[in-house]
Amino acid sequence: MIRAIIKYKWILLYGSGLALLLLLLRGLELFVLYSPQSQDIYIGAIALLFTGLGIWLAIKLAKPKIETIIVEKPVYVSAASNFIPNEAEIENLSISKRELEVLSLMAEGLSNKEIAEKLFVSLNTVKTHSSKLFEKLEVKRRTQAVEKAKKRGIIA
Repeated sequence: MIRAIIKYKWILLYGSGLALLLLLLRGLELFVLYSPQSQDIYIGAIALLFTGLGIWLAIKLAKPKIETIIVEKPVYVSAASNFIPNEAEIENLSISKRELEVLSLMAEGLSNKEIAEKLFVSLNTVKTHSSKLFEKLEVKRRTQAVEKAKKRGIIA
């Protein structure tokens, strides 16, 4: 029973709040009927009540529910003018010259289609080279491949 109350806590609170609001409106209605005051007070009280309810609801709905988490990650940048590729690592991973070209063009941010046009090969050839690079570097995405290659000194 207690778990059910805890589970449906918000429903019970909103239901109780609406019941209280209904009782308040009935009380105001009786006040208007038995008092010599005009209906303007009744209408004004209802307007104030619903204005307050609207402001409260807007604040509740506008509050962000997800906390933003900032992740800082090191970015490896090296000067491209005096960069010397790590030949031992390239040979160790058995990366071909064409795969190295594809990898360096990936690092420049080119799409597979743009790489194919630049190297004068088909799109399927670029995809094959990319998948072999992913296997050799043991990654799943282009960004991971570029990052790992930069860490190992394969590309600038």
